[in-house]
Amino acid sequence: MQLKHLSQSELARKIALWALSIGLLFFGFLFNLWHIAEEQWFDTHQRDTESLIIGRMVKSRQDGIFSSGGLTGAGVTTNIQQDWISSNQIDNQYSAYLNKGSFDKFSPYMSQPGGQGIVFSLFDRLIPLSPQIKLWSFYVLTALLSAIALVAIIDWFYEAFGGWVAIFALCSAVLSQWLTVFGKNLWWSLWAFYLPMIVVMYLLKRHRVPSNHQFIRFGILIFTAVFIKCFINGFEYITTTLVMMVTPCIYYAVLDRWNRHQCLKWTLATGLGSGVAIFLSLLLLCFQIGAAKDGFMDGVAHVFYSFGKRTHGEAEGFPEVYAASLEAGTIGVVITYVNGIFFDLNNYLSNANTFVSDFLLKIRYAYLIVLFMVMSGLLFWRSKRAMAEQRQHYIALIWTTWFSILAPLSWYVIFKAHSFIHTHMSFLLWQMPFTFFGFAVFGCAVIAWKKGF
Repeated sequence: MQLKHLSQSELARKIALWALSIGLLFFGFLFNLWHIAEEQWFDTHQRDTESLIIGRMVKSRQDGIFSSGGLTGAGVTTNIQQDWISSNQIDNQYSAYLNKGSFDKFSPYMSQPGGQGIVFSLFDRLIPLSPQIKLWSFYVLTALLSAIALVAIIDWFYEAFGGWVAIFALCSAVLSQWLTVFGKNLWWSLWAFYLPMIVVMYLLKRHRVPSNHQFIRFGILIFTAVFIKCFINGFEYITTTLVMMVTPCIYYAVLDRWNRHQCLKWTLATGLGSGVAIFLSLLLLCFQIGAAKDGFMDGVAHVFYSFGKRTHGEAEGFPEVYAASLEAGTIGVVITYVNGIFFDLNNYLSNANTFVSDFLLKIRYAYLIVLFMVMSGLLFWRSKRAMAEQRQHYIALIWTTWFSILAPLSWYVIFKAHSFIHTHMSFLLWQMPFTFFGFAVFGCAVIAWKKGF
């Protein structure tokens, strides 16, 4: 739906939704204004990885933006691939940047291209302000881009299902403590994870009956979006990003009853576009590592090593610190994440009863999964009374919701070892994009029940 086709009242509602949504998300991401996350957690979450961006800016200011291959890193003498940076070293990174200091040594982080560090280094060079103001402006920019990306998803729900469903989707974003703590982090650049899915959402919405040249255009856009994601924050949660990207295809395939030929073409365009983007990103990373070390093959070796220690490699081939994660059971890892906390009412209420505090006030993903199952059943039953076109939208939404759960599960299963270790951050994946679609089903079911069909 293009803006020129909207009536004044519709345009006003659309602008109001965007303004409200961006405001709620932006201030939540930047200040934790709604106290969704515990304050100390919000202030310190992933400060270690973010300090690698700070370290890159110091290194860029000192030796050039593409020194050490443009990789992020830390001003330490140890190898951060083996010995992670300490709290004091993290503080030293920020201190060096804010006080215009320099590094005697620099240890690069070699598991991602670090494009966000290159971009912020460029901004740091171009903006003629104090380091304190520049760092704050980088937080503002990152929080704003994250908010805009999520609002683009919410707007898609608005155009497909109306204002109330969009509000349910908005609530799923605002109330997520994991989105809140990641929203302004310079390392994670949350918006980049959602970019490929947003591209697919809006392309398919505008080209419901694609021609052959649109498949080529689709593949090029997929390539561009996935390459930007890989350049900005590397291969973090890459399987989740790719499954999330395909999710809108499921919706439109069910809605428009794609035939086998259409499905094959979209799959081919998606696979080729994303595959080439990932391959070129890996090639770029190998060259970067080669520039920082002794050659291209060092980069290739590091890529294979990193993949093995994060997935299902043999424990004896890696340091002892990775042994437990490689030997962990996949089902146990998945259960850990199913029991994670989406929203914690204890931040607002004081309750002395441990059971109430731990199991009722902490809204866990297991509860949401059950809720979405119930609401899917209710929506399916109620939709039988709806008009044929509206029923098809509901059926497509239900199918898409339960396909979208594969996005987080793909990482928990394939990258089981990484998930076993990183329980301080990988709950974020439930928001990519399962909770968005789940809350949309919830909203549709409530509206269908209230309308009596």
